[in-house]
Amino acid sequence: MTERVVLAYSGGLDTSVAIGWIAEATGAEVIAVAVDVGQGGEDLEVIRRRALDCGAVEAYVADARDEFATEYCMPALKANGLYLDRYPLVSALSRPVIVKHLVRAARQFGATTVAHGCTGKGNDQVRFEVGITSLAPDLKCLAPVRDLALTRDKAIEYAEKHRLPIATTKHNPFSIDQNVWGRAVETGFLEDIWNGPTKDVYTYTDDPTFPPVADEVVVTFEQGVPVALDGVAVTPLQAIQEMNRRAGAQGVGRIDIVEDRLVGIKSREVYEAPGAIALIAAHQELENVTVEREQARFKRQVEQRWTELVYDGQWFSPLKRSLDVFVEDTQRYVSGDVRLVLHGGRATVTGRRSDASLYDFNLATYDTGDTFDQSAARGFIEIYGLSSKLAAARDVTFGNAPDLGPAGGLTGA
Repeated sequence: MTERVVLAYSGGLDTSVAIGWIAEATGAEVIAVAVDVGQGGEDLEVIRRRALDCGAVEAYVADARDEFATEYCMPALKANGLYLDRYPLVSALSRPVIVKHLVRAARQFGATTVAHGCTGKGNDQVRFEVGITSLAPDLKCLAPVRDLALTRDKAIEYAEKHRLPIATTKHNPFSIDQNVWGRAVETGFLEDIWNGPTKDVYTYTDDPTFPPVADEVVVTFEQGVPVALDGVAVTPLQAIQEMNRRAGAQGVGRIDIVEDRLVGIKSREVYEAPGAIALIAAHQELENVTVEREQARFKRQVEQRWTELVYDGQWFSPLKRSLDVFVEDTQRYVSGDVRLVLHGGRATVTGRRSDASLYDFNLATYDTGDTFDQSAARGFIEIYGLSSKLAAARDVTFGNAPDLGPAGGLTGA
């Protein structure tokens, strides 16, 4: 029986050439799998037909936009997932949903190997292969660009020789990956980290230097998930798409960062994630109102670890699953409205309200009606500071009192 390889197929030059390249190098039949995670571009049916025309024996296409938004972007929103406190995991989030469909296709078509188009320098090779073996330990992984020396020059030569139905060009200034949660741009002149991004880098966002009139939006959450915008009910996918449009028009969500890749190198990346950044800003503020202090403090530690795991390709790992349970529990009361003003590249919270709020006006006010018992503060401070006070007294006894320096500027009568 002929071996079969499932290939993660984008419809572009490299993966189109990889179909025949893999077949010639391994003797296997190739099944192309295209997954729509909101990246836009060509119609899935066009991509499916191209895969067959390039030699695939089967072509599997999946519209995973709602699945991606609900099962991947929403957990990231609940975890306020920002790698290095800035990057909302655009590419990292899409890989596990693509992996899930690759494994499903491998089972459906009897494949023993799953192939992807990643290089040996990036994070995605890890995300794909660790994800695949986490779901299906028996499957083998293949990367034609890395393992079978499929360089871009060879890809162009192969496509032209075999007259494949794909445009070939040696000039491609950027490497771009995009989905509904955002857009990632790298390589080309951006590899010189002193070079500023030019206007042609951006697609999801308009120039924030010359913004239109400020846009005010009220985001309604239920247990950490946006369910309405300005009172109009939305699905998670619709919430992201609409906030991409409105925040993008204001230039919100442009990120230029040198980040630490899992493989050990630093890489300059430019991201656009208008909807993600605006929704995370709103969600974080609603948590400030509804999540108890100690729970919130610990959640910030969990958020960082959760984000690192997802960035590092550990979406299906036991620790990630355990952290998911904690994050989900913290969202029990994260329901209410947040008012955002989108303008000039910023998403600014200007109002928040929740039936589950822990903010008590009568405790917080300094005006008439204050219910906070200020007389209790003196005893609280004495007990709270007792441990430090005893330690300081010991330092004095043993001659280790802090050096306060000269009493400069003090004068006596």
